[in-house]
Amino acid sequence: MNNSVIFHLAIPINDVTQAKHFYSEGLGCTVGRENDRAVILNFYGHQVVAHVTQEPLTPQKGIYPRHFGLVLPTKEDWEKLVTRAKEKGLKFYQEPKQRFPQQLTEHWTFFLEDPFYNLLEFKYYTHNEAIFGGSNLEEIGDR
Repeated sequence: MNNSVIFHLAIPINDVTQAKHFYSEGLGCTVGRENDRAVILNFYGHQVVAHVTQEPLTPQKGIYPRHFGLVLPTKEDWEKLVTRAKEKGLKFYQEPKQRFPQQLTEHWTFFLEDPFYNLLEFKYYTHNEAIFGGSNLEEIGDR
């Protein structure tokens, strides 16, 4: 039994093969169990389950309120993922950029869009304490 807590997220897809290509080939996730209705992905140590839906999948109108992703431990890790995404031809929803420079909440971010319009954000915070701290600050998202 695994003694560490891992996050689980279920996302909608309409094609298992396409999902495996984006998440495995594109992002480097390991594929776990799969069938014609779903695939389990090791999303950097967390469980993402992509479920086939017959509902129409449509693009979001912006990054809010729904997206998911990772906070990477080092800027080098973040930069490697930027490079991998570009090399694999993944679709950038928002190009890599720095937000809130020279503030506690300073971070580097980019957004990808998977083939099913799920938006993924990947961040690196300059100041580790900003990930959960800074409760006296208001910087969350865009104004």
